Amino acid sequence: MVTPSSPFSFLDDLVNRVGSRLQPPAWAVHEIQHRAVLFLNHVLQQEPEAQQRLLRLQGRVVQFEWRFVTMKLIATPAGLLDLAPEGAASELTLAVTDVSPLSLARAAFKGEKPAVRIEGDVQLAAEVNWLVDHVRWDVEDDLARAIGDVPAHTVASGARRVVEALRQFVGQSRSKPGGPAAE
Repeated sequence: MVTPSSPFSFLDDLVNRVGSRLQPPAWAVHEIQHRAVLFLNHVLQQEPEAQQRLLRLQGRVVQFEWRFVTMKLIATPAGLLDLAPEGAASELTLAVTDVSPLSLARAAFKGEKPAVRIEGDVQLAAEVNWLVDHVRWDVEDDLARAIGDVPAHTVASGARRVVEALRQFVGQSRSKPGGPAAE
């Protein structure tokens, strides 16, 4: 959590003020959600086991919430995801409880899952958890299709080193008394 004495508290406060005042139009929200579903389906298509699990969940609706953002997804007959129709009742609601984007980014860099409030079907929650734990985007493979294997491997190796350095930095700043993540 970001404390008032943290240099990052200013950024958290700014994000909260801007986010509460600037709401995108409904068409923009729908378009962003549609693009997110396309990306999720691209990643899911690389994992046959994930698609098989989603086939068994066909027609089930899961609602995701974070701050003022809500998105309902439905499992399709193809073993993929789609935006749920307006008014569809969700069987499971997953709400990220940490409101700070910086805290979420810090946790992501450390490889941690955010704290989530779960309401609804426990079995469906277990399936969603399996997907979160086992489905990964193979960035290097996608990049290789665009620029070739060797350049993609070089870029991906560099990116992994940067991410590892960030993880070490976040871990060190968290352990220092009075650091940005001190509580």
